[in-house]
Formats: sequence, C-alpha cells, structure tokens
Amino acid sequence: MALLTIHNRQIRWTPLLVLGYLFYLLLGAMVFQLLEKQAETHFRDQFQMEKLKFLQNYTCLDRQALEQFVQVLMEAWEKGVNPEGNSTNPSNWDFSNSFFFAGTVVTTIGYGNLSPSTVAGQIFCVFYALFGVPLNLAFLNQLGKGLNAHLITLERWVQKPGRAQVVQTLTVAIFLGTGTLLFLVFPPLVFSYVEGWSYGEGFYFTFITLSTIGFGDYVVGTNPNKHYIPVYRSLTAIWIVFGLAWLALVFNVGADLMEKFLQLKWYKPDLSLAEGTATKLEDEPEQPRIHIPS
Repeated sequence: MALLTIHNRQIRWTPLLVLGYLFYLLLGAMVFQLLEKQAETHFRDQFQMEKLKFLQNYTCLDRQALEQFVQVLMEAWEKGVNPEGNSTNPSNWDFSNSFFFAGTVVTTIGYGNLSPSTVAGQIFCVFYALFGVPLNLAFLNQLGKGLNAHLITLERWVQKPGRAQVVQTLTVAIFLGTGTLLFLVFPPLVFSYVEGWSYGEGFYFTFITLSTIGFGDYVVGTNPNKHYIPVYRSLTAIWIVFGLAWLALVFNVGADLMEKFLQLKWYKPDLSLAEGTATKLEDEPEQPRIHIPS
C-alpha cells in the first residue's frame, strides 16, 4: 500500500515537473530574445555600414568582390584559422593544442572554433569519440565516487550527536566553498591575466566550459597577439577534467534537492511494509548525498 502511495505521488508530481521544465525553457527563450535580438540587429547594421564605408574608400572594389573576400574569411574561421595576423601565427594543431582539442572531444564540450578538416581526421574523430566519451564518463565516475566517499564521511561526521547546527552548516559550506574557489573563482583570475579578459568574461568562460555548454565564443590560447607557454592549453585541459567532476557533483546535488522538493523521491518508510520489502531496501547500497542542514 505504501509503495502504491509513493507511485501515485510520483505520477501526480511528474506533470508539474514537465510543465515547470517547459516553462523554464520558454522563460529562457523570452529573456534571451529580449536581451540579444536588439544587439544582434545593431551589430548587423554596423557591419553593413562598415562594408559600405570600405567600398567607398576603395573604389576599385565592387560589392561582389568584397562579398567573396568576406566568404573567404568565414571559411578560414570555420577551419580554425584566425584571419588576424599572418602566416607566422602558431599552429592550431601543435601537440599542446591537439591535446586540448582531444580533451574537448572526449568531454563533449565541443567549442566549435576548431574541427578536423581532412576526411581522415574526421573519421578518426568519430571513432576517437566513440571510445573516448565512455572512457571519459568512466573516469569522471571514478572521480565522482572519490568525492562522494568524502561526502559520506563528512555527512556521518556532521550528523554525530552533539554536533551543533552551526558546525554542520559551516562544515558543508567549507566543502562546497573550497571547490568553488578552486574551479570557479581562482581560474578566471588566471584567464583574465593571460588572455586579457575581464574577470566577468573569465568567469563566463569557466562556467560555460565546466558545464560542457561550450559555445566557443571564448576559448583559451587562440589570440594570435599573445605568446603562450607551450603547456598552457594542456594544463587547462587537465583542469577542465577535474572541474567537470566537481561541477557534475554539484549539479547532481542540485537535481536531487529539486526532486525532493517536488516529492519525486519523497520516501518515508511505513511500518506496515512487508519484512521482505524492508530487507530489500536495506540491502540496496546507500546513495551518497550532501546533508543540507535546515
């Protein structure tokens, strides 16, 4: 009877979750449209004005020739070649950059600013991702298990009798705060210094990267006017892997709390349950979680 009640609760709350999910997408669409559409129109008009000024200054060119040159620039950008600078720009496919690209493939970040241009490279990329993505998931899963083990130890410690509520709150805050500093607060300072970005741009890149959104509007090590150390992008790739594991854990905790709020996982043992059912539940491994003090 208790299991039936739990199932009914899930059925009752599932439509609300679906509606909430759709509402969140619609809200995001409206806000992004409100914030970005006018700016896009402004930049488009400004670009057209710049092309007209260019044609006025260089009367030997016609519009068709200019459009062809713009097309060449677009194709170069799509192939990962920065139109700025000259042929002495660093290669996008030296070992450090290739290592960084391999990391973006297996982590599924996919910035989109660089991709294989040869048929052989494209075929290899498919099979490389086919085996690399599961390998990356297994690796991140092991990192997650290690973090979860520490979380379980921390949870048991803070739940011991006699622990003050303020101590529990402070302990959890320290654990989450340390990861936030290592993966979200300090790295933007480094990227801001090396890349010449503002701190806000560095933080934006950090979060977009570790969440595997990877728009590609900000990518480290791509400015032809900067001189980077050879291992800069390789070290960034290693930071990304560990940051992915930490942020994935944070996202999982957030999803778990949201599901509990919606009562999708609300479960209170009933004394009327059969002994066999209770034994089965006890035999299941404990799911790691963070204890959020109320």
